[in-house]
Amino acid sequence: MQQDNIVIQAPAQATRRSTREWQQADAAHFLHPFTDTAALAKKGARIITKAENIYLWDSEGHKILDGMSGLWCVNTGYSQPSLIEAANRQMKELPYYNAFFQTSTIPAIELAELLAQVTPPQFKHVFYGTSGSESNDTVVRLVRHYWALQGQPERQVIIARKNGYHGSTMAGASLSGMAYMHAQGGLPIPNITHIQQPFWYELGGDMSPDEFGKVAAGWLEERILEVGPEKVAAFIGEPIQGAGGVIIPPKTYWPEIQRICDKYGILLVSDEVICGFGRTGNWFGCETMGSKPDLMTFAKGVTAGYVPLGGVMVSDRVADVLIEKGGEFEHGYTYSGHPVACAVAVANIKLMQQQKLVEHVRDDVGPYLAQQFETLRDHPLVGEAVSCGLMGAIQLVKDKATRQFFPSSLEVGMVCRGHCFGNGLVMRAVGDRMVIAPPLIITRAQIDEMMTLIRRCLDLTLADVKAKGWL
Repeated sequence: MQQDNIVIQAPAQATRRSTREWQQADAAHFLHPFTDTAALAKKGARIITKAENIYLWDSEGHKILDGMSGLWCVNTGYSQPSLIEAANRQMKELPYYNAFFQTSTIPAIELAELLAQVTPPQFKHVFYGTSGSESNDTVVRLVRHYWALQGQPERQVIIARKNGYHGSTMAGASLSGMAYMHAQGGLPIPNITHIQQPFWYELGGDMSPDEFGKVAAGWLEERILEVGPEKVAAFIGEPIQGAGGVIIPPKTYWPEIQRICDKYGILLVSDEVICGFGRTGNWFGCETMGSKPDLMTFAKGVTAGYVPLGGVMVSDRVADVLIEKGGEFEHGYTYSGHPVACAVAVANIKLMQQQKLVEHVRDDVGPYLAQQFETLRDHPLVGEAVSCGLMGAIQLVKDKATRQFFPSSLEVGMVCRGHCFGNGLVMRAVGDRMVIAPPLIITRAQIDEMMTLIRRCLDLTLADVKAKGWL
């Protein structure tokens, strides 16, 4: 029996609740990620209702400059017609089919071809997931499978970094070097170990950045020798640590990491979930930082956050072994190669190419942001102001001369973050490190607008800190 299509329209009143009513419904039903649920319920969530270009609007009508591209992802900005049309067109033609059972879809194939064009030349194959967390879970399975096929199943250990972020699934959170994440859920899982991060401002002491970069890279070799080179499968790191506070390593760091990985034959994994797709002024952060990885994880910017998609780019070194040795790789996801997500990603990458957004970051707004950030160093609270492409960080300190940080219990960064939201700016606080990563479409005039807001919020934070007797 054939039924007519039934279209059910939401009642008009459903979209006309007050902000408080939306907040109450949110508190009653929605458990947010990385959130103190009780505290949020008491305060009430900010309800975002609209977005365009680099701006957001909340349910109270406040306009907010999104200095974080959503969650490091809306690289091409909000409300791009070509991305919306790509999703709509694909939804009508083929909303879903899986990549299991020796089956593929045209968008998944088209995107794979396009990714092979824009990634470094050693990459010709991709394994799809839906997020950075899933991509890094895939890495754990993939590198161990690779070594097993090579007749070295004892190579199980993956080395990551403290304060690095690689997701919040069991494997992703284990790779992440965040102690507060490990405290919940019995993490990390076995055979994952961490070395210190290359944070010169905090750990460099009297060394120059270049000297410190080589010392910090040397911690990898020390750990390899401690574990035993024959047991180490891979080293994973973000070219620039994003969620850890935009930690930009000295220029000597990544070439030395590459040398050490080559010396011991271990796989090098570049986590490009944040740094990929133009954020650093090249298509991928490894190109900016000077490494040649064997695997690259990606997500976020591949679709500009419009639809969930992630994956792992697999180099010839790894792919050739997988193909030549044969057999199934017993791993995958229901939504691997989702046709709608892949269609949006194709449209997004083509939009980036048409608008020359990577060049825009590298040659125009990236250098301009660096110039403007330099001017913040005269502020009494700012110990360090650094950027790379369209990623930036401001370290709030108690004493600039000695690089003395505020006690973490004071949460000065959260004070500053509160002023940012109160003045129409999204700027993230990572401890007392204030970070930005605006959409790649940002203009110089919009950078000026953002810098005015940043300085205003720093001034308000300074006044609070003095009033509380913390400085």
